[in-house]
Amino acid sequence: MAPHPIPAPESSGSTATTGVPLYWCTYGRRGAQRALVLHGGPGAHHDYLLPQLLRVADLAGGHELVFYDQRGGGRSRTDARDPITWRTHVEDVGAVLREFALEAPIVIGYSWGALLAMLYAAESAKNPEWPRPRALCLIDPAPISRAHRIAFETDFARRQASADVVRLREQLAASGLRERDPEAYRQRNFELSVAGYFAHPERATDLTPFRVNARLQQSVWDSLGEFDLAHDGTLGSIDVPALITHGRQDPIPLASSEEAARAMDAELVVIEDCGHVPYVEQPDALFTAVERFLTSHSR
Repeated sequence: MAPHPIPAPESSGSTATTGVPLYWCTYGRRGAQRALVLHGGPGAHHDYLLPQLLRVADLAGGHELVFYDQRGGGRSRTDARDPITWRTHVEDVGAVLREFALEAPIVIGYSWGALLAMLYAAESAKNPEWPRPRALCLIDPAPISRAHRIAFETDFARRQASADVVRLREQLAASGLRERDPEAYRQRNFELSVAGYFAHPERATDLTPFRVNARLQQSVWDSLGEFDLAHDGTLGSIDVPALITHGRQDPIPLASSEEAARAMDAELVVIEDCGHVPYVEQPDALFTAVERFLTSHSR
């Protein structure tokens, strides 16, 4: 199935105050409260969250959503040879917020973007010139420790090699779709490459394809080292309201989000019959929780 078309943004451009230009775009009603949305990866780009995540623009009285492609991915690719680290991304978040004059912003992060939001919130508490978030909306955060990341990688590899995914790949190979409709074949092939993220792999449909800059992704994870944000004081230093949602069947361990919620005194909503992609798998459950949280913490 081809993904739903992505509407044109209300506005777009490139940042002028970051170390390299970063592509940005906005969706939603101009003049509404703005929220910054951080995509996953690292090394991916914003548009794979679309169009489904645009539903947030209509929640809790309406929001204008600001997206940007993080440094090194999507339309923000760079030829600079300096390594891109988690600190690079944190500094970019601060620069984007200042450039858009987003004071006390709501920050919405998905997967790696949720982890980036946590890292930014902790660092902003130490940097008075950086805008401090009003609230954090964290959707299926990436693992908060090296141990949880290893557990995720192991489980995801197991799922990708499961009988269900193998069967779906065999069906695609035998379908003749590659010769009959190459574009549809590429779409389905991509969906099966991420099917292990889903509670039910056959439901990995209607996805906007994306590419990950693998070298950049490795650079960022390497820069975190043997990280454990719940036990090194990072998450405990965050004193802003936060919502964490996590799919019960996400290959990222639920224990990771449980530890994060305890450390941050955050609300945790576990979404049943859902993997890592709740905006596709269980959108009503996800957006009901997000709307309730935004209603409480929007201006």
